Amino acid sequence: MKLYHHPISGHAHRAQLALSLLGLPHELIHVDLAARAHKTPEFLAMNPFGQIPVLDDDGTVVPDSGAILVYLAERYDTDGQWIPRDPVGRARVQAWLSAAAGPIAYGVSAARLIHVVSARFNPDEVIPRAHALLAVVESELQRRPFLIGERPSFADVAAYSYIANAPEGNVDLAGYPALRGWLARIEALPGFVPFAQSPVGLRAA
Repeated sequence: MKLYHHPISGHAHRAQLALSLLGLPHELIHVDLAARAHKTPEFLAMNPFGQIPVLDDDGTVVPDSGAILVYLAERYDTDGQWIPRDPVGRARVQAWLSAAAGPIAYGVSAARLIHVVSARFNPDEVIPRAHALLAVVESELQRRPFLIGERPSFADVAAYSYIANAPEGNVDLAGYPALRGWLARIEALPGFVPFAQSPVGLRAA
């Protein structure tokens, strides 16, 4: 199994974390974003959107971090922990996959990208947006240890990476004690792999 990734990408880390939590052996294939390796014909044949991550599972190619989580759960999550089998549980995970592509991406992730890749987002817009999302997460985690229940799921994996590194975007986590406890619980899971701190100033591809 191969995962095409870049270490500054929270989307790629999300997929890497899922693979590791499931105990699935995999090879990380570094994609040189600065050299626009994700826009080559070879890469576009795997993902026409020209984005990482992409998973190649012995010839089955799955682009997009959310799609990768769904694929891994359907194929390898035999007990239904990471995406529950019941309709309500599945829907609750899906809601957080949507949040990862929406308010998380346009809040904490966007704020971080200002500093990591000099992205042209307005901090006066994205930082308040980030705190609005974090307030929702804090409220949810005051009622339960993980986002949808007593056990971790791919809802937590989808949300973790960018929230954990939110301080890189000047988004302070000090006011969210339940959230910080949740981060610690995820980081204590068997198979956890950290999302490395990012070098500042790497230009966007």
